[in-house]
Amino acid sequence: MSSSEAVDTVVEGTEGPGGAGSVRLDHVSHEYGRGGETVTAVGPVDLTISAGEFVVLVGASGCGKSTLLRLIAGFERPTHGSVRVSGAEPRPGASAGMVFQTPRLFPWRTVRGNVDVALRYAGVERAQWPRRRAELLARVGLEGTERRRIWEISGGQQQRVAIARALAAENPLLLLDEPFAALDALTRERLQDDVRRMTDRTGRTAVFVTHSADEAVFLGTRIVVLTKGPGTVALDLPIPLPRGDVDADELRESPEFAELRARVGHAVKSAAG
Repeated sequence: MSSSEAVDTVVEGTEGPGGAGSVRLDHVSHEYGRGGETVTAVGPVDLTISAGEFVVLVGASGCGKSTLLRLIAGFERPTHGSVRVSGAEPRPGASAGMVFQTPRLFPWRTVRGNVDVALRYAGVERAQWPRRRAELLARVGLEGTERRRIWEISGGQQQRVAIARALAAENPLLLLDEPFAALDALTRERLQDDVRRMTDRTGRTAVFVTHSADEAVFLGTRIVVLTKGPGTVALDLPIPLPRGDVDADELRESPEFAELRARVGHAVKSAAG
């Protein structure tokens, strides 16, 4: 598949650069500190993400990947430039669902209780909670776990609960900051499979942060490699691999996958300097 065909595949069926779930960063940079002790963490970055894309940010530690994610989430405002989500300034907790590296669940609540908190903050009517809760837990493969306490489920299951909570508000944008980094290899692959299928099925836009070229190629419809801090865009690469109902193992073992993984891995090393 040619590069132009790959781009067409990525954006087909989306609402374009200004649609629900779209992201636009215009000459964005962000600094920490004050006065003469400021440190530029990222930028300048210009990036447009169309609705329905799965964009993976890859780069060495300290390149500003997580900072960019926080700016898109609205947790911080850029020092320079502008960020727009669905055409407006991002609002924390409202413009996007967020999944962190650790689940950040309420350990004294059950699985059900954790999801219900998210539904409440999402403004879902209480009468609809049982149906919505069941839908969310089914979507992340946790049917039958409602009454279990958080310490009674595995780390992978806890991260599934965190993903269910992030989906509760039905935001068109999902942000994931290295959510599988602390998991064992098998659980990590299973959750990668689940997130890939879920976003393909729902059409949500996703922005995912990782250090792993393998994870980036498997998940993304597009990969953005950042230089070492302050991070700027070193490579913006469409991923022309099949989506939808595909065999994950066959995909990971394909020559096309290996070629893309090698290219991204080389780009990350080169960008880290």
